[in-house]
Amino acid sequence: MDFEQDCIEARKLAFSFKDPLIVHHYDCDGITSGSIVISAISKNSKPPRFKCIKKLDDNSFEELKNEKEIIFVDLGSGNERVNELKDVLIIDHHQPKNISKTQINPLLYGIDGGFDLSASGTAYSIFKTKIDLAIVGAIGDMQYPLIGKNREILNEGIKQGEIEVISDLRFYGRSTRPLAQFLAFSDEIIIPGLSFNESSCQNFLEDTGINLKENEKWRTYIDLGENEKEKLKKSLFNLLISKGLEYRAKDLIGEIYLLKNRPLRSDLYDASEFSTILNACGRHNKPEIGVGVCLGLEGSYEKSLELLAYHKNTIREGILYSKNNILDLGNFLFIDAIGAVDEGIIGIVCGMVLSSYGKKPIFGAAQGEKNTIKISARANKSLVKAGINLGKIISDACLETGGSGGGHKIAAGASIPKDKLPQFLIKINEFVSHLP
Repeated sequence: MDFEQDCIEARKLAFSFKDPLIVHHYDCDGITSGSIVISAISKNSKPPRFKCIKKLDDNSFEELKNEKEIIFVDLGSGNERVNELKDVLIIDHHQPKNISKTQINPLLYGIDGGFDLSASGTAYSIFKTKIDLAIVGAIGDMQYPLIGKNREILNEGIKQGEIEVISDLRFYGRSTRPLAQFLAFSDEIIIPGLSFNESSCQNFLEDTGINLKENEKWRTYIDLGENEKEKLKKSLFNLLISKGLEYRAKDLIGEIYLLKNRPLRSDLYDASEFSTILNACGRHNKPEIGVGVCLGLEGSYEKSLELLAYHKNTIREGILYSKNNILDLGNFLFIDAIGAVDEGIIGIVCGMVLSSYGKKPIFGAAQGEKNTIKISARANKSLVKAGINLGKIISDACLETGGSGGGHKIAAGASIPKDKLPQFLIKINEFVSHLP
């Protein structure tokens, strides 16, 4: 099988459809990959129809069964019921089952869909448009730093002049937040004494010798000179070392992917910040706003900022709750967040809490729709190297207890009946205990 050639054939198939419905997932990678397909199809016919969904379950199939042409994006590979539909193209990167329909999935070509290529990268490989969205989707899908096919796409974007890579502090709001807020409210790296404490951050910056204002205007990180940036990095590094957090200090600096065709002083200029905007839209039931942001539709960005503020606040509350209620069940960590953390962000919260532990996979439970429980699971790269495959564990546990789920080796999710949670956790413990 030839990935590049099959991408060309998939493109031909997509353009042969007369009136396809584009069905994409609601997270960042789903919104970006869906937007790539929407943009490509729009250029060759009338604006396409599209639908964003959280999961491809029996209810979804009831709604889709009369559609003649469907393009599934960031989903479809894991549910054999797609074989019951008519003309279908699947663009996905999740672990596939027995699918007879045409699909482009990196896992079928020996490319790791969990680390080397996201759904947005796969969509870009087919349609060759919106290369910046391919990068945003990969970052939003936790495929950082970019390697494999993602790296090839990145290099292509650099050559095209659309993307720039720098090594710098990995905090949120480099061009949009005043310096104290830049340090205080970045969830990516928790710094004792500074995180979530703006006044402490102001004192820290002043002690470091950095002026917070210039010409009566609050300065942002990109307003700093190179010497000031180096002083700030050194001070942050020394603070973490003094707290015995050398491992966290190593994560302060990393690759930053800048999107040259997006507005400089906006949350869209940095691929990581762009991905957070889209997650805010999708996780809070407004994915169409995220699509609008991707496609540059008027008014979409302003609406997304309102969702972003709410998103960041709920995540902070979710992290606080989870750290106070995390359970160590021996083979894995568990957060019972039913009624406390929204199902849309339980996966994000699990990932952030895991960064403080890391030696065991983490599973979280939140209230789902229609008397179900939403399960999210996260691991890290060292656990994956040790043999864990969360997608398979989740899928197998669902087979044993009811519900549906799957995903990647490093991240997965499920929806299960509310009364099956104890049995589900027993099965998870059984499957994880058998790992080497």
